[in-house]
Amino acid sequence: MGMPCEFNAILKLTAAQGYPGQLSLGQSFQARKSGYRLFVMDVPLQLVDSHWQAWADVTIRELRWCGGETLVRAEVVRLYDRPFCVK
Repeated sequence: MGMPCEFNAILKLTAAQGYPGQLSLGQSFQARKSGYRLFVMDVPLQLVDSHWQAWADVTIRELRWCGGETLVRAEVVRLYDRPFCVK
């Protein structure tokens, strides 16, 4: 029997999932996504809001699966001058 999981190459979050209210370089934050997801660890990923706008690069520092959810701790490693659409 397999475990259902999804591989994500970006971190797309809503406010309810833990999208930070304000972004700053070096900032750490926690987020929660439904389902079991795989993210690349220690490699910058784009942080995308609910409108598919990329605002920063983040690095996943911790990933946990628990109760059908994926919990991550991420760190902002780069802020973009202007957001851009990734979809």
